[in-house]
Amino acid sequence: MHSHIKSLIEDFAIFDDWEERYAYLIDIGKSLPPMHEALKTNATLVSGCTSRVWMICKVEDNLLKFQADSDAHIVRGLICILVKIFNEQPVRILKEVDMKDIFQQMGLDNHLSPNRRNGFFSMIERLYLETDSLGGSSEG
Repeated sequence: MHSHIKSLIEDFAIFDDWEERYAYLIDIGKSLPPMHEALKTNATLVSGCTSRVWMICKVEDNLLKFQADSDAHIVRGLICILVKIFNEQPVRILKEVDMKDIFQQMGLDNHLSPNRRNGFFSMIERLYLETDSLGGSSEG
């Protein structure tokens, strides 16, 4: 497992109960840099999310680079998790990482509403689609 993912799981393991994890998720969401309003368009809107989520992706030198934002605090925290795992990483990480397993290890799988969980995986799906359309190879 990638070390940055391991440390993220360890960050969440510190908290004993869901209330603390939830608060932490909202807290890390506050550190997410806001996306410029001009970039929040229908084209960048992620479908499948209950809250509004915007995402922009690019691949440079086979590294995945993306930016996302949401109008919901908890979702901004979920975006932070994705940023910590995937941003500035080789595109192949999308194929290497089992997000369902990581989600479970972080203790988020049983507590988020099904809508939030579906939205989270919709964001990951968007990363897959964007990198495919950008010609991001899973090799390398």
